[in-house]
Amino acid sequence: MTTLSSSWLNALRAALGDRVSAQPGHLGAHARDEGTPLTRTPGAVVFARSEADVLGTLAVAREHGVPVTPWGAGTSLEGAALPVPGAISLDLTGLDAVGEVDPVGWTVTVGPGMRRLNLNRRLRPHGLFFPVDPGADASLGGMAATNASGTTTVRYGGMREHVAALRVALVDGRVLTLGSAARKSSSGYALKGLFIGSEGTLGVITSLTLRLHPLPPATASAQLAFPDVEAAVGASLTLRGLGVLPERLEFVDAATVRAVNRHRDRRDPEEPTLWVEVAGRDRGDVDAQLALVAEAAGLHGGQVVGEARTPEAAGALWAARHGVYDALRAAWPGHATRIGDVCVPLPALAGTAALALRLLGERGLTAPLVGHIGDGNLHLLMHAPPDDAGAWARIDHVLHALAAHAVAVGGTCTGEHGVGLRKRAYLRAEHGDALDVMRDVKALLDPRGLLNPGKVVGDPGWDPVPSS
Repeated sequence: MTTLSSSWLNALRAALGDRVSAQPGHLGAHARDEGTPLTRTPGAVVFARSEADVLGTLAVAREHGVPVTPWGAGTSLEGAALPVPGAISLDLTGLDAVGEVDPVGWTVTVGPGMRRLNLNRRLRPHGLFFPVDPGADASLGGMAATNASGTTTVRYGGMREHVAALRVALVDGRVLTLGSAARKSSSGYALKGLFIGSEGTLGVITSLTLRLHPLPPATASAQLAFPDVEAAVGASLTLRGLGVLPERLEFVDAATVRAVNRHRDRRDPEEPTLWVEVAGRDRGDVDAQLALVAEAAGLHGGQVVGEARTPEAAGALWAARHGVYDALRAAWPGHATRIGDVCVPLPALAGTAALALRLLGERGLTAPLVGHIGDGNLHLLMHAPPDDAGAWARIDHVLHALAAHAVAVGGTCTGEHGVGLRKRAYLRAEHGDALDVMRDVKALLDPRGLLNPGKVVGDPGWDPVPSS
């Protein structure tokens, strides 16, 4: 990257005034995300308050050849939101408007800066909710940009299934309106889906129309303990075979339960554990589903160790699962962390979990295994002292072997965290010649490579294979 001149910063200030900041505190806050140790300090932060501010930023970037990286809540785990050093971080948190809720079509239009939890608080009086739950209180624009999913994907799907329409600003100054509130369409190419998951490399999302769901009339949850990981995985598959489509189906291994017990002073059985949430028309319906959940557990040597039929009881039951990340950080104070993220077809799930545990044993590592097991998505929470180069080399080996395995069995190197900087190396193996078409699309929409450069598809000719 050639050194950027300061003329673009003056032009940016002339166009956007006090929405532009080069204060060290603002620059530092946009230099890191939650998941990567890298620090990439921008030259300026634009705090956009409108679509016009986004277009004004892109106009300056276009005129001066300055890269722009959109910024939401900064919860990225693979470096997608890290700016080009010395360039523009485009902060969209100020675009957080919420339109009128459509109570018939079950949609709402929001700005990209609206946060997930705030949206659901606003929707609750209408009897509706937005189901995509990545865990973090991410921005909706960032969730669309990474095609986020999470604990509820097993029932509802991810962001692609829940974005009805988008407005996207292109680097050339055009604004596209893609999709509609209609439930289906046979009109034109499916360009909306192209921008969902593009991580800001093709355009900047300026508004989203989201599909909503009614709050379930009745819910219940169960906590299930198993003798080993294979039994827990088998039960998760049997559960669906019995006709139960859970709202959530989450897994943690014994080491994770142990860490949560210490951190939260709990007494849960320190065995591989599933948490299941079901929903139904009434209490009788959810009780019948809980009976099937217990049956599935019993077929694999498991047992029900907790049930919840009220919101208060469910909150207590799920507290152990929701507290996993904090508990694991507390278990290894001073350690840096990196979360592995692969997703495999359900028939390959048990083998993938077994491989992960074997790789950890071979390399002398501990890394609790957790996952959205209902859709084949597994995570390893890798950890080591920041300056232990040997440990991080072993960690890189394990994560590489797991990602390569996921691709080889017909899965993906990233189920929900996105490609960003760190998963680019696997796109050739996963997509083959389609990667070249992706790069063609990037070149068509962003010929000078100004939008979040280097992310997702990398640069032509850059297809490194990580060392094993």
